[in-house]
Amino acid sequence: MDSAASEIARRLGREAEAVCRYYLSNGRRQGRYWIVGNIENTPGRSLYVRLTDPSYGPGAAGKWTDAATGEHGDLLDLITANRNLASLRDALDEARRFLSLLRPEPPARQSAPTGSLEAARRLWAIGKPVTGTLAERYLAGRGIAGIGNVSALRFHPRCYYRDEDGSSTTPDAGPALLAKVTDLSGEITGLHRTWLDPNSADKAPVARPRKAMGHLLGHGVRVGAVRDVLVAGEGLETMLSIRMALPSLPVVSALSANHLQALILQGDLKRLYIAEDADEAGRTAAAALAVRARSDGIEAQTLTPWSGDFNDDLRARGLAALADAIMGQLKPADTARFIPARRRRTAPISAGGMSATADPS
Repeated sequence: MDSAASEIARRLGREAEAVCRYYLSNGRRQGRYWIVGNIENTPGRSLYVRLTDPSYGPGAAGKWTDAATGEHGDLLDLITANRNLASLRDALDEARRFLSLLRPEPPARQSAPTGSLEAARRLWAIGKPVTGTLAERYLAGRGIAGIGNVSALRFHPRCYYRDEDGSSTTPDAGPALLAKVTDLSGEITGLHRTWLDPNSADKAPVARPRKAMGHLLGHGVRVGAVRDVLVAGEGLETMLSIRMALPSLPVVSALSANHLQALILQGDLKRLYIAEDADEAGRTAAAALAVRARSDGIEAQTLTPWSGDFNDDLRARGLAALADAIMGQLKPADTARFIPARRRRTAPISAGGMSATADPS
């Protein structure tokens, strides 16, 4: 196997459970393995995929065997057969699409490889709170305010950027909103960056104003402590809008439709609300996640926006109307549980509709 294929296979192995949930959705996790009928995703127990242990070598995560046929291989082999792909190049393209890998960027100033988890951790560590920054102005322009204490967000005044469309060969740097991607334990797995225009406080006029680094698949940008209820969706601004409307309701942004389908759910979750984007990709992702959640014994229900997404709704109709619309789609028990404090008492609220006592982080 060439070096590119080996690296892709290793990356797939690090996300073995998410790969299995996406390509082998008719299977289930049992201990350290994912069990399914065969590589075509038929229900059954013949094929098993190792989910844990080493990232390479014998017994590595992602290695699979079909006990009925004797076939075996790694996750790149599995994707090739599962999708009936004709060549290694097609398999690599499919794997990169699934992993949402970016083309390699030039070396960054820090010593860690650009795009790596270590680089994401270092960039996050030198970020600053968003209060009083261009990032706060950007979010306010999207109707999102009063979230300065959200621990998953930071600002960087000069974040490395390089165009990837060939229009520029000179690396540059600019202000960016940073969003921390974490796993279920709260450990950072990656970073999402939105470059900003200092003049307009909107997204920067570059080829790709949004980029990710590290390991995103299965993980997300989390706001609020989860006990047994969670709202999951795609976009960062979408989920921050829901959090503004219902400040005690925990949310997670998976950052894309493909990643939403592969989101790893905690075992003690009882109810999952899925904030659906009103396009084909959004509806497909929401439906796929709902099916998977129900197969794991989690009650799943879709939240539907008026327009494209819930941030569009916030900007078009305002915070109060958004809160009413979301509460109207919750289960009665959750409506009472997560109703904003301002509806229960007349105490003042902070900017952006956050209750004075709510913890937005």
